[in-house]
Amino acid sequence: MNPKYAPLFQTYTLNNGVTIKNRLVVAPMTHFGSQTDGLISDQERTFLSNRAGDMGMFITAATLVQKDGKAFHGQPEATGEHCLDSLKETAQILQQQGAKAILQIHHGGSKAIDDLLDGLDKISASASETEHAREATAEEVEVLIASYAQAADLALRAGFDGVEIHGANGYLIQQFYSAQSNRRNDQWGGSLENRMRFPLAVIDAVVAVREKHQRNDFIIGYRFSPEEPGDDGLTMTETGALIDALVQKPLQYLHVSLWEFDKKIRRGGDTAQTRMQFIHERINGKLPLIGVGNLFTADQILAAYETGWAEFIALGKTVMINPHIATQIREGREDEIETQLDPTRADHYGLPDTLWGFASSGTQSWLPPVKGVEWKPMDI
Repeated sequence: MNPKYAPLFQTYTLNNGVTIKNRLVVAPMTHFGSQTDGLISDQERTFLSNRAGDMGMFITAATLVQKDGKAFHGQPEATGEHCLDSLKETAQILQQQGAKAILQIHHGGSKAIDDLLDGLDKISASASETEHAREATAEEVEVLIASYAQAADLALRAGFDGVEIHGANGYLIQQFYSAQSNRRNDQWGGSLENRMRFPLAVIDAVVAVREKHQRNDFIIGYRFSPEEPGDDGLTMTETGALIDALVQKPLQYLHVSLWEFDKKIRRGGDTAQTRMQFIHERINGKLPLIGVGNLFTADQILAAYETGWAEFIALGKTVMINPHIATQIREGREDEIETQLDPTRADHYGLPDTLWGFASSGTQSWLPPVKGVEWKPMDI
């Protein structure tokens, strides 16, 4: 290994005593690879089997907790006992490569896809005519919270090292926290404190699962998006308040969702400051932070880590292009790392067919750059 990259391979011990072997994390990536019933497929096995080597943690694709929240074709599920064997296999595939296996648990809320719901109503914090969603009843809110707990229970029994609660990217949990999508007038809406009640209740329910099993070594993380567009969208003010509440919970880490690691603040803070810096300073050492955002090369990854704004660096798009990127860095082969996907080499990447179709066409801006295709970064 080139000695300058050694900091990326330092261990880190979480507050529950679990040691992560280095600072590199596979970010949760939508792979569109599970079977229609949400169970593991051969293509998903291929995708998972060669991307966790020399990584500290591998966070899975957003895994569904309740049938009415399915937001992706080929989305994996943790919706009931029938998922247990599939989840066990997923955890084992990742752990056999030496990484901590973290199951990201998710509900799409109003972003669920109608055609995937088998006639179930689409529900969210409040009704949305444009997204054909209705407001969840008070009873349904309680069931939603319990569904995250059930998914965490399945993950623990399946042998995962932990779960990550998906509170980002405009999905259900963020829909409850944002005044833009939550217009309720009960205990789950209105004031900032009431809107925060749902994400905190989900965390409490997941923590209760860990306590029930007496498994303090089970990792619980939380992912969030720092800002939203729109007049009533989240700003850094609301994100700061959320962070203040999250660090009081018995979590092991926080994980920010960002398009660019060094993106500046737009609203609710010093616009000369990056979102990463604001968040890290607000956490103030109480929990480790996973940073992310368009980092492709070893030098870019190292530079992000050396800002001191994150204890861990998550990699997504570059892991699609370079399944063995952590090993390449560790073995001093960083010059082999590619920054663009080659659409003529389908057999090189091990991507499920649907994901390959999106990626190789260059039509989805959240996917890696493609050779020969003009690529415009998303502005978020």
